[in-house]
Amino acid sequence: MRFAMIEQSGRTGIAAAAGDNQPFHALFEGDAGYPGNLASLVAKGSAALKMAGSALAAAPVVDLATVTIQIPLPNPPKIICIGLNYADHSRESGFEPPAYPTVFGRFASSLVAANAPIVRPTLSEQLDFEGELVAVIGTGGRNISKESALSHVIGYSLFNEGSIRDYQFKAPQWTVGKNFDGTGAFGPVLVTADELPAGAKGLKIQTRLNGEIVQDANTDDMIFDVATLISTLSQAFTLQAGDVIVTGTPAGVGLARKPQLWMKPGDVCEIYIEQIGTLTNPIVQG
Repeated sequence: MRFAMIEQSGRTGIAAAAGDNQPFHALFEGDAGYPGNLASLVAKGSAALKMAGSALAAAPVVDLATVTIQIPLPNPPKIICIGLNYADHSRESGFEPPAYPTVFGRFASSLVAANAPIVRPTLSEQLDFEGELVAVIGTGGRNISKESALSHVIGYSLFNEGSIRDYQFKAPQWTVGKNFDGTGAFGPVLVTADELPAGAKGLKIQTRLNGEIVQDANTDDMIFDVATLISTLSQAFTLQAGDVIVTGTPAGVGLARKPQLWMKPGDVCEIYIEQIGTLTNPIVQG
């Protein structure tokens, strides 16, 4: 199943489709049988999400092009980002491929939905694109084994981690440059784990800027796959249902290009991952 949070005429709704290229069916708050928002369903686990999908299958069809897409999980307990997780990207950024995941956090206040504008701040022109796979935790835990790690994933989504590069490197910690308001695009859908290869492996991942492919790789190229990330992260802190793991970006970022390539007002950036879909956002000036 694939799920999207939507809004129409001031009403929040949830839509579900049985698979890729299948129609979405939706219910809105106040409708009989409305199962709740995606965050509440994820918190209840896979069984609740499956039950909601079954209920929505009988609901009216909705064209997602006619509604406003919302962030699938607007306030995750944690947004855990992984840097330098593709060897070619690590090298183009001036780092050796890491032996341990490079971990940093994002704040929910930085998130924007699909089709909503990514904001280039007034402080910098160095707004960079980073197409990434998202893994969403459905079952929490601590000290999770690598062998069981994928059973903790409820679904996958897309992320464009807009980075303000000069602010990212003003200090050894990257937090500021990764958390400007309106720079983290997330969505448009959550695809349940059973619809994809285990660990979302073997999927083409691309970033397109104004229709031109600027990143082109495969999720197999990750240094630390989803299972390894979950196991490693859970050694340090308890993972919770609804936690979002943003798994890293491949080579081709604007920082490493000659000349450097930054997103600017009027641009349109698309993140595509095979079998998940496309996340599209225009760029505006803050």
